[in-house]
Amino acid sequence: MLRVDPESAVPVYEQLRVQITNMAATGTLAPGAQLPTIRQLAADLGLAKGTVSKAYDELLRAGIAKSEGRHGTRIAEHPGLDVSRREALAQLHSAAEQLAVTAHQLGASENDTRTAVTAAFRKIGKLR
Repeated sequence: MLRVDPESAVPVYEQLRVQITNMAATGTLAPGAQLPTIRQLAADLGLAKGTVSKAYDELLRAGIAKSEGRHGTRIAEHPGLDVSRREALAQLHSAAEQLAVTAHQLGASENDTRTAVTAAFRKIGKLR
């Protein structure tokens, strides 16, 4: 379900965070869905536990997931709704910076990048 590209300019923990966030946003991971343990996901993907832990920490901070202690980590009932507007905008700007870096590294134009973002919004709209 999750894939990482070790050759990508995007850090592996960020690749995981983005994929899980997208799955929560599109309903692929329903509210309340249990995420694999850090140890299990790290083993499945051949990653260090710290890398997966950092991704999970970011998901918790963003309100996408919630920790239930020894009962694991689940997708929040209302992913991201508990985040303040200020925090949401900060996350949006951070994601936009990462997209701009990736687009630049790929040699994509600003117009190509806008087109890709528009297509992504349309895709998400179709999946809901």
